[in-house]
Amino acid sequence: MVKILVVEDDEDFNLTVCTFLRRNGYEVTGCKLANEAYNAMYNSLFDLIISDVMMPRIDGFEFAETVRMVNQNIPIIFMTAGDDFASKQRGFSVGIDDYLVKPVNLDELLLRIAAILRRADIAKRKKLTVGSLVLDSDAISATNNGKEIQVTAREFNIMFKLLSYPNKTFSRIQLMDEFWDAESDATPRAVDVYISRLREKFSECTDFEIVTVHGLGYKVTIK
Repeated sequence: MVKILVVEDDEDFNLTVCTFLRRNGYEVTGCKLANEAYNAMYNSLFDLIISDVMMPRIDGFEFAETVRMVNQNIPIIFMTAGDDFASKQRGFSVGIDDYLVKPVNLDELLLRIAAILRRADIAKRKKLTVGSLVLDSDAISATNNGKEIQVTAREFNIMFKLLSYPNKTFSRIQLMDEFWDAESDATPRAVDVYISRLREKFSECTDFEIVTVHGLGYKVTIK
């Protein structure tokens, strides 16, 4: 059973969300504060986190940053009253996967959860197929209509990451943290160079597009 961690300081709303998700087949743990959520994560493995942003002592941004330090892959959804672009920008820059504005439609939340879990499952697979493109992580190879595309290991890994999470924006810093060594002298400009190379090498792949999200980073959209 899929295990979800809900972090929400409003006790009534916390209970509402947890109860709704349990009725829809999920195993749910509810926490009111980030510190409680940390303790829950020490004792159990979760498949997805739903977090408020405006919480006492440790807010959702700091919570998400801490989670990302120890787990790069667990999906995180923010639920918050903040509808301004700056909050959304900050949320995605610290590594969240989705952003819902309160009041939250619980049926929509259910759809978002299913979509994110589906993408997360794809990311765990060894092969990824998007239209005529096949990425094989064992062989570190890319083929389009059976024709091999020559890529370096880093180019392959960036492409695999982007395609594993369609419509999810990754900041330059996120990509550098994952695909460049900590000792590297590379700057975020290096990410732009690699994206340009990927666009050129995968230019004949018409089923997706690498999109620049101004002020944030890059994402892939499926056509």
